Amino acid sequence: MIAGVVVVVALLVTRLSGDTPQVPDDLTLPEGMEPQAVTFGDGWIAVVTTDQRIVIFDRTSGKIRQTVTLD
Repeated sequence: MIAGVVVVVALLVTRLSGDTPQVPDDLTLPEGMEPQAVTFGDGWIAVVTTDQRIVIFDRTSGKIRQTVTLD
């Protein structure tokens, strides 16, 4: 049982310590928006805000490509 716990902990450490996407430092939301969730795509980063918008940024430049307002 102890060996099983050690194996599970070791697997969690190795799986969770891998390379994770990094949010660029120059990525800034427009005034008044607060982030709620972030997701990464091929060449873009999407930020879901607390005011029910999705702001899509270009991954390399950090500039806004599109904003979607949710109903």
